[in-house]
Amino acid sequence: MTDFRITILGNGSAVPTRKQHPSAQLLQYGHRRFLIDCGEGTQMQMLKYDASRKNLSHIFISHLHGDHYFGLVGLISTLHLFGREQPLHVYGPEPLEAIIRMQMRASDTRLKFPLMFHVLRNTDVIYEDNVFEISCFPLNHRIATWGFVFREKEKERNLRKDFVRRYTPGVEQMHLIKQGGDFALPDGNILKNEQITLAPSLPRSYAYCSDTAYDKNIVPFIRSVNLLYHEATFDDGMAEVAAEKYHSTARQAAQIASEAGVGKLLLGHFSARFSDVSPLLDEAREVFENTLLSKEGMTYTVPDSS
Repeated sequence: MTDFRITILGNGSAVPTRKQHPSAQLLQYGHRRFLIDCGEGTQMQMLKYDASRKNLSHIFISHLHGDHYFGLVGLISTLHLFGREQPLHVYGPEPLEAIIRMQMRASDTRLKFPLMFHVLRNTDVIYEDNVFEISCFPLNHRIATWGFVFREKEKERNLRKDFVRRYTPGVEQMHLIKQGGDFALPDGNILKNEQITLAPSLPRSYAYCSDTAYDKNIVPFIRSVNLLYHEATFDDGMAEVAAEKYHSTARQAAQIASEAGVGKLLLGHFSARFSDVSPLLDEAREVFENTLLSKEGMTYTVPDSS
């Protein structure tokens, strides 16, 4: 099965602490690497946790609060200094391109690689290849903010080994069978697809929701994902503050996870107010048992649906 995992590079909120850095995650799917948000010091966190920049060609910025993108200029500059030549695709709110280009002009930096910007708009598939796709959807925050869903595509059916050994179908026939076709025997009889194939594993999915107020409108976009990362900036005793600042409590994150029927919930974006975030876990588990606290430097595998 293809590797599908997320390394937490930063899980703190706007004010960094000694234990928590601003938001950033590196998602790996096979040989593909995607950076999700890029708070200050992200490239240093990548070095610290041995999160390789190899094959990193797509960066997704959820919104333009500094704790989610202030590390981007530094990372781009480092890639330039290392002689990168292949294009780098950056997805984010519309003003992001002007901000980054202005920084490059001010430092008279002429990048050795093409920097390609893609504007996030409402709900859309923003990346797609033959096995994987990424979509965005709006979150409820003080400024325009997007969440992201990373999904495997439906896989082809698997040929039964006993069928292949007995009938040795050609390459073209095997391709058609994997796509759901039947197999015609020389005597004219037909072997139905379900007789000669096995169902593939269900596609896995990961959703990233930071920052957002408690909002059930996001549920349809994240329904049934295998792993959900959802901000839990505050605890239940600060629900009014959370609403005022367009953030969520741990209990609210768990309520969203429960409503969406996700497989597992990963909490993050913790306020610097908390020297100990374990009470947030207790609070969330009262609503949604399969909850974890994200930890910087930890890598989490996206589980299957079994």
